[in-house]
Amino acid sequence: MPLTIGRLRKRSEYLRVASAGHKRATKGLVLQALDRGEDHPHADTDPAAQIWLGITASRRVGGAVQRNRAKRRLRAAAAQILPTQATANFDYVLIGRHATLTRAFPALLSDLETALRHVGQKADKPKSVSEVTKQSNQETP
Repeated sequence: MPLTIGRLRKRSEYLRVASAGHKRATKGLVLQALDRGEDHPHADTDPAAQIWLGITASRRVGGAVQRNRAKRRLRAAAAQILPTQATANFDYVLIGRHATLTRAFPALLSDLETALRHVGQKADKPKSVSEVTKQSNQETP
């Protein structure tokens, strides 16, 4: 059964995924994923959604026109792949790269599938001690 997709809207939601989630970079995109569990903070904003997606592209991708095109391509790829291959109760952030603009769309879909498999495998494993220590050191002032 296809999953329904909600949107990440606040900067703090993007930062939470970036700091505590898993990341996979491919030629066409970067995928960040965070398992939010059953007690999901976005459930009150969109109760029907089972996964939450944020899409971004920095100025390194190009001007506004190029960034918008990259985000449209990522949105289209996510609409095709995520409902059937994503894991429920996850937050996903797709980050556009310069190659997002020129990469063939089937290759972009393949990049997203590869990244989803990778972060799915990482999410099944607990974080290593070095990752937990590194994260706690960054939080300490």
